[in-house]
Amino acid sequence: MERILINNLEEEKEARISGWAEKIRDTKYMIFVILKDRTGSIQVSIDKENNKDIVASLEGVLANSVLTFTGKMVKSEYVKQGGKEFLPVSVEILSSAEGLPIDETANIDTRLDYRWIDLRSRKNNLMINVQTAFVDGMRSFLISEDFTEIHTPKLIATASESGSDVFEVKYFDRKAYLAQSPQFYKQMAMAAGFERIFEVAPAFRAENSNTNRHTTEFTSFDLEFSYIDSFEDVMDMEERLIIAGLENVKEKYENEIKEVFGVDIVIPTRPFPRVKLPDLYQELAKRYDYKIPEHDIGDMNAEAEKLTSRYAMEEFGHEFIFVTDFAKTKRAFYHMRKDDIPQGYDLIWKGTEITTGAQREHRYELIKKQAEEKGLGKDVEFYIEFFRYGCPPHGGFAIGVDRLTMLLLGLPSLKEEMFIFRGPSRLTP
Repeated sequence: MERILINNLEEEKEARISGWAEKIRDTKYMIFVILKDRTGSIQVSIDKENNKDIVASLEGVLANSVLTFTGKMVKSEYVKQGGKEFLPVSVEILSSAEGLPIDETANIDTRLDYRWIDLRSRKNNLMINVQTAFVDGMRSFLISEDFTEIHTPKLIATASESGSDVFEVKYFDRKAYLAQSPQFYKQMAMAAGFERIFEVAPAFRAENSNTNRHTTEFTSFDLEFSYIDSFEDVMDMEERLIIAGLENVKEKYENEIKEVFGVDIVIPTRPFPRVKLPDLYQELAKRYDYKIPEHDIGDMNAEAEKLTSRYAMEEFGHEFIFVTDFAKTKRAFYHMRKDDIPQGYDLIWKGTEITTGAQREHRYELIKKQAEEKGLGKDVEFYIEFFRYGCPPHGGFAIGVDRLTMLLLGLPSLKEEMFIFRGPSRLTP
């Protein structure tokens, strides 16, 4: 008999269900098993007098074992589990579990040691499903906009955007590096005439950082597209992309997210508010008596990002805000400049930067000059070659999928959100 998912059970129809025994309760006359699969859970009610073979099979079986029951689903007003219960005629023990080494009260680092167990919770299952819906909404939007999905190499020959934050690996008889981002290859695709591309893939940062929003390996959602007039076109595209992702999440999981995480899914209006960095500094000083530290002038820091979100809500009633006009010393060399100001932005959401985007410099002599200014001439020689033989004006951005999910669900850190977290002190499981 083919397995039936719990949410697809039909009343009084013989069925075979399989899943995890979330709870097993043994009373004088009955055994109750809460069985869970990916669609939901149901109470399996076993009358000891009439199911002695099942009772014998379940002797010594603990919660979290994997079981298969054959029987029928019936309606019952006495069952809290959705008013339905499953009455079995047979059971098969697919996998017996030992007593769990952790419970939901364990601290996060202990839970990460047993992440495969921690992920079984309803909350964590929902979290991963929400991330899937967010990415699917964004991917579907881009495909509808005629974007092509590409897959760029993660082993690269040079320390891409900077030499300090890359992982070095042995590559046969020479050194290689794990890619910080697909930036150079996204732009190569523009030089190759693809016009509109995106990628969802891992990226690596060798940052010895232990903040709640940093990790050494994360999933990056990148896109790049050609024939833009300014970085305003890039911001416009990102607005539409994020709205598409949030709408898909809201449609599929709005009520469950509210129940489990206590979070409302807000679909933002367009256009998102914009503010120039010098003007933002003035607003933060005037409103909150905050002055940017000298070493951060021309850029943002974590405190400024938090206050910027507060400003966006107070001034515009909006969760998102674009910040533009950063100092050229604080931006990547491949950002186009106009009047010596990088033509790019950061997007702030819920007190955190989620994107750095820009119009790229596509003219060979200018990008070569800007790379040399940063002392990167030799390191990025292969990349500069992309622009020698013609390249259309283009721009793009990247979103950290894990950070996006963390902020959406109001989670305290990436450790809680990521399927498997990687940090300076964690390389297992």
